[in-house]
Amino acid sequence: MKTLAHKQDSLLIVYDADTIQHPGTFLFDRGYWVKQGSVTGEAAGRGKALLLDTDFGQAVLRQYLRGGWAAKASRDQYVFSGFGNSRPMMEFAILEQLCEAGLPAPRPIAAMCAREGALYRGWILMRMIPEAQPLADLVGARRDDAELWREVGACIRRFHDHGLVHADLNARNILVGPDNGVHLIDFDRARLRKGDSRAFASNLKRLKRSLHKVWPEPDRQQLPWCWLRLQEGYDQPGAVS
Repeated sequence: MKTLAHKQDSLLIVYDADTIQHPGTFLFDRGYWVKQGSVTGEAAGRGKALLLDTDFGQAVLRQYLRGGWAAKASRDQYVFSGFGNSRPMMEFAILEQLCEAGLPAPRPIAAMCAREGALYRGWILMRMIPEAQPLADLVGARRDDAELWREVGACIRRFHDHGLVHADLNARNILVGPDNGVHLIDFDRARLRKGDSRAFASNLKRLKRSLHKVWPEPDRQQLPWCWLRLQEGYDQPGAVS
């Protein structure tokens, strides 16, 4: 992956030059992709990220948006403290490191930080993980699949052993492919902190709370069994490959 930067006036774009030859703001423009007929859907979650089918393959475009009380002040603007400190640039850099390490995370394509005085807006464009579904959508049908739950645990362990602390490890930010291939997504505000066992334990607690929320009520008694299988995958020797 060859990462380059394109700076123009008050905006900065970083991009994978092996994928993008002519970077520009159009890459992050919803209207542009609609006109191209490239939009194939929207992903669930804050901001409803666009799913795209482009000349360079399937991709996901996400704008950085606020939630909760902060959205009342501004839905899509953040305080600017330097391009390198902006959320899109930081997430692009994290994703680049994770992919170079061979971890199952989306490959970044481009990110943009557009400064507007003391504030900025941000976007990120990433490779789509094909034929993958959120773990949250599978808990009912796959509650007896011990292999799946061990794979989920082993995947999380790989990221933790690399030092990755996820900012929001929930059942929607874990994707499962048709072959039980597990990926993590959404690395906004993630950080690398080797050996931070307290933060890693907090990640797992956050995931367990998330599973409680999405677990079908009639099958609630199966959740502890599934969590034990996940923990086995996380704890087993050789979880990191």
